[in-house]
Amino acid sequence: MRSTLGILRYDPEADQKPHWEEYTVEVEPTDRLLDALQQVKWSQDGSLSFRCSCAHGICGSDAMTINDANHVACKVLMKDLGTRVKVEPLRGFPVVKDLVVDMEPFFAKYRSVKPYFINDDPPPPTERPQSRTAPPL
Repeated sequence: MRSTLGILRYDPEADQKPHWEEYTVEVEPTDRLLDALQQVKWSQDGSLSFRCSCAHGICGSDAMTINDANHVACKVLMKDLGTRVKVEPLRGFPVVKDLVVDMEPFFAKYRSVKPYFINDDPPPPTERPQSRTAPPL
């Protein structure tokens, strides 16, 4: 399957503003968009920047805007995207380069609300069992 990726590129060291570049790749319908992006980076344009870590849809590091919707590139199948794919960095975040955004403002907000349990009791010798119902606040 031949697919054309329109990628919004931006290198703050070289570009005054973002611009679109197109790359054509041969992919299997069951390939993920991450596979297509890696193919572009490895064989067409080594300067393309994007994040990926686990490549299994767990970490979310390869989140980006794909065909105007937020997705993680390692989970979305090429057959579900069609032959023309529009790829942009996540909206609402400062762009570091190409598809890489600065997530620190998000993580600062995340840390500020403490989205985890805080227990002041000393740890028991075994695991802490979870109660069946939540205690009153």
